[in-house]
Amino acid sequence: MDISDEGQPLDPVWHEISNNVCGVLAGAPSASLVAERFIGAGWRSLSGSSWESYEVETSWCRIEVDPTDRGTLLNGVVDPQRFEDLAALLTRFGMWFSLELYDDDRGLLREIEAGTPSAPRDADPQPFNWLPAPLRLWSRQGGTRRGGGR
Repeated sequence: MDISDEGQPLDPVWHEISNNVCGVLAGAPSASLVAERFIGAGWRSLSGSSWESYEVETSWCRIEVDPTDRGTLLNGVVDPQRFEDLAALLTRFGMWFSLELYDDDRGLLREIEAGTPSAPRDADPQPFNWLPAPLRLWSRQGGTRRGGGR
């Protein structure tokens, strides 16, 4: 895949903060194809930290896309006000995912998952792991579950 510098670079205000977002894409075809989808959505692509990884960014987010034998890992920086926008983009890509947002002290602030249509409607969300996530998009903030379900 070619690297693209046509999108917006990360806003400098986010350069100084530690990684605050991580996630996994279950069943993603390859890190290259994931990066291509971000580029197709107007993001920039940079060389990643390894031969098989990619870094993608826009003004409000920069994430590393790393392939593993269990899924594709995401980690980086996101404007906390745009965390749901990142989840919406992954949903638009049609990917099963789990994303977590952390504060400066590495405390979990939010968790969003979207997944397979085969999960029962009343299934509880799975903890962050390598399994596909439940059907609906759900969010947990401060221990309170929002969205469909009980």
